[in-house]
Amino acid sequence: MQKQTVPSGVAPGTSRVVISFLFVLFCVWPPNIQGQPAQQGQSADTLHQLNSSIEAIVKRVGPSVVQVIVTGLGAVGEGNDSEASLIIGRQRSMASGVIIDPDGYIITSAHVVRGAQHIEVVIPTLPQDSLPLSSILSARGHTLEARTLGLSREIDLAVIKVDAKGLPALPIGNYSLLRQGELVFAFGSPQGLRNSVTMGVVSAIARQPDPDNPMVYIQTDAPINPGNSGGPLVNVDGELVGINTFILSQSGGNEGLGFAIPSGILAVAYPQLRKYGHVHRGEIGVSVQSITASMAAGLGLARDHGVIVSDVLPGSPAEAAGIRRQDIITSIDDGQVDDLPTFSLRAYMLRAGTPTKVTILRGTEKLDLQIPVAEHPHNADRLVDLVDREKNLVGKLGILGIQIDKTITPMLPDLREASGVIVAAKTVGTSAVDNPLTVGDVIHALNGTTVIDLDYLRTSLESIKFNDPVVLQIEREGRMMYLAFRMD
Repeated sequence: MQKQTVPSGVAPGTSRVVISFLFVLFCVWPPNIQGQPAQQGQSADTLHQLNSSIEAIVKRVGPSVVQVIVTGLGAVGEGNDSEASLIIGRQRSMASGVIIDPDGYIITSAHVVRGAQHIEVVIPTLPQDSLPLSSILSARGHTLEARTLGLSREIDLAVIKVDAKGLPALPIGNYSLLRQGELVFAFGSPQGLRNSVTMGVVSAIARQPDPDNPMVYIQTDAPINPGNSGGPLVNVDGELVGINTFILSQSGGNEGLGFAIPSGILAVAYPQLRKYGHVHRGEIGVSVQSITASMAAGLGLARDHGVIVSDVLPGSPAEAAGIRRQDIITSIDDGQVDDLPTFSLRAYMLRAGTPTKVTILRGTEKLDLQIPVAEHPHNADRLVDLVDREKNLVGKLGILGIQIDKTITPMLPDLREASGVIVAAKTVGTSAVDNPLTVGDVIHALNGTTVIDLDYLRTSLESIKFNDPVVLQIEREGRMMYLAFRMD
């Protein structure tokens, strides 16, 4: 009799059991074999449907995603450690942006364009599927010069503008409908690779990476890398739900910890950045803290979690509405408030000049209060009250300027050089309105000559002819930079 070989680790006698099992399996297998093609067909159809849906989203969103190319001055190298010296030179960086309005308005990250001397935007030219691969690879897009209209370092958003009409704009999604686990897609130019897209899920809808910073973000595991900053995070409906802004990484590359500015904040900030050049924060006049178990026990609170009002500012809308210390805020505009991050998020989304519904718990009593949202003052807004249309007009630049003096300096505590002319507003009805100046810029020099006052600036500009070069040395957000353009 031939000796049967049993695989190592198999007990004696197991072979007979295996043979019996295979015989039974063979007997019942044919009916399943007959049904297998149908099951495979159903699975294939499902995968094809998913594939087609993703392709449709990419085709719909892709034309609205741009590459932002920024040129400016920065550190390009370091000396030896003992000298700790920096080499400053011309830098060129690439990031992303998204078209938010057909008339050439684009959203990107503030850190992308801050300090920029020159900004270009590459609008994609997406080829048709029928074109050969060589055509797809050679598509370079359409490059346009852009200028900064406004930015906010606090929320890391900026609005830039190109001179174009009829661009494909992306709609802003309803952030309140976003859910953890929802599929999202990150578009942009990681490492300069234009028209890239990645897919993932929403890891958290409200994440506060820095407890000392009230800013709240969407966390996603959709791969995001350097160069994605300013690009859109979209949902399965092709709606903008966030602006990709940074990653947490030990290696410098994607590790599944990407963060995006919520569309709810974008919806409030965008029109203000476009109109004023900065954000008018809404506020109701309260300070809050996280409730701890010890705090709840010591104060006899009805719950041991959430946020408690620690202070109510005198004369604030909250005081007028009747909010008191030790009130527990449970919701704002029917949006649940469970902790500091969610409170911060709701607070960022408040719109100045409109009432907001705040639900509080006072003891065991639940109260709904209507509180008008006040506008948090911005330094630049205070300057507008000091200007006169005739006296402060600098027609050649299309601005209302104010000379820096002892009256203005206290309003601008972060000013590096207490001289020059500050841009208090931009005017309409003049061709010069398209120059790259923004509200809050301080003009220190014109074509290498120090600007001593408003009259000197106007007189010097009058001697500049049409199409002559103009180089302004300005101070913007605490940084010195040059703006170069041709006189209109």
